[in-house]
Amino acid sequence: QVRLVESGGGLVQPGGSLRLSCAASGRAFSISIMGWYRQAPGKQREMVATITGSGGTNYADFVKGRFTISRDNAKNTVYLQMNSLKPEDTAVYYCNNWRTGDWGLGTQVTVSS
Repeated sequence: QVRLVESGGGLVQPGGSLRLSCAASGRAFSISIMGWYRQAPGKQREMVATITGSGGTNYADFVKGRFTISRDNAKNTVYLQMNSLKPEDTAVYYCNNWRTGDWGLGTQVTVSS
């Protein structure tokens, strides 16, 4: 049963923007801490941003001021707005539900000219 589905990835030029979405199924989404993580080739998966059910946010230092995490509990969806993208942001981006431990399959983001 697929519980998290990411979308919105793609190829973008440096300095560009993308908005990722993560649609969640299942109950109690509104009380779940949700997180965005990423994994670049040859590197470990790392936390990008997290958001609590009430909207409290936390960001990795390398995305502060450029990325914004948000959620719509009525739509069971969490978003990641990514601005001022850099080539080093290239990675597969994953959505995670802290409460259930579920992971999505990821969406590829490639930043290149």
